[in-house]
Amino acid sequence: TEEVMNASNSTFVRPEKFYLSGFSNIPHVKYFYVFLCFVYIMTVLGNGFLLSVIWLVKTLHTPKYMIVFNMALADLCGSTALIPKLLDTFLFDRRYIVYEACLSYMFFVFFFGGVQSWTLVTMAYDRLIAICFPLRYHSIVTKTSITSMLLFIWLVTLSLTTLVVGLINRLSFCDSVVVKSFFCDHGPIYRLACNDPSLNIIMANVVVSIGVFIPLIFIACTYVCISIALSKIASGEERLKALKTCTSHLILVAILFLPFVVTNIAVWTSYIHPNARIINSTLTHTIPALINPIVYALKTEEVMNALCKRNNVSNTQPWLGFLIVCHSTDRW
Repeated sequence: TEEVMNASNSTFVRPEKFYLSGFSNIPHVKYFYVFLCFVYIMTVLGNGFLLSVIWLVKTLHTPKYMIVFNMALADLCGSTALIPKLLDTFLFDRRYIVYEACLSYMFFVFFFGGVQSWTLVTMAYDRLIAICFPLRYHSIVTKTSITSMLLFIWLVTLSLTTLVVGLINRLSFCDSVVVKSFFCDHGPIYRLACNDPSLNIIMANVVVSIGVFIPLIFIACTYVCISIALSKIASGEERLKALKTCTSHLILVAILFLPFVVTNIAVWTSYIHPNARIINSTLTHTIPALINPIVYALKTEEVMNALCKRNNVSNTQPWLGFLIVCHSTDRW
């Protein structure tokens, strides 16, 4: 066919293009596209606002807010990698995507998703040290240590994602080029291969483990340690006060991981209509980045303090307008 181009020989076929078949035969689906457009606009505004606040307000230049800044950046980039192309593909019915562009699409969606997951682990580490070792917090959680952790996350995620996406090139696609997903997803693509995809399957399991299950295990272990530490506090009021410092992080963990885990458990244990699965998966990929900045703007004391009255703005920075350089505590 026109979509298929033979590579080095007749037994290896690399498609010129893939066809994304997501959102097929869904009534009034254009309303869903409009909703996704709204989600993307609000995600850009929300995360852009949070990034600006952290960048401009000097008292937020702490290790903790380096982690929050990293999360907002990953949310913004992840949504930008996914939603505009998704809307272009389905809203304007441009479902064919060039092979190389498809792999790039897959790379960026997976890469920023991995960064999001492990940034939550870094947040859990910050809470662990703050609650279990409060007197040593400032000597352990430093700008240098957090920068090193975040840089390590970006480099490892970059390497792993490059490997996983690069291994698609070993596959031959001699039959269908129809990808049953809303983006160039790894699983639906390697399942189209005519040759043995065993290595790709193994790497898919490795990626899911490293990107989802291992972070969840780390976070769970962190909160077990936190719970043990809190149980040794005599005052119930002090326990509640310490636990409240973790609420923002727990909300982010639930928003990012629960929909993914629940959806996959449902797929493995029962039948879900493909359209319902695709819509649910789309929301799982897009909603967390929208909600995260709202959680931090409303639930975090330092950010709220940064949004004080205009008359407290430093005279040396009148262009901030709505921001205030307030001195705030180092509590979460």
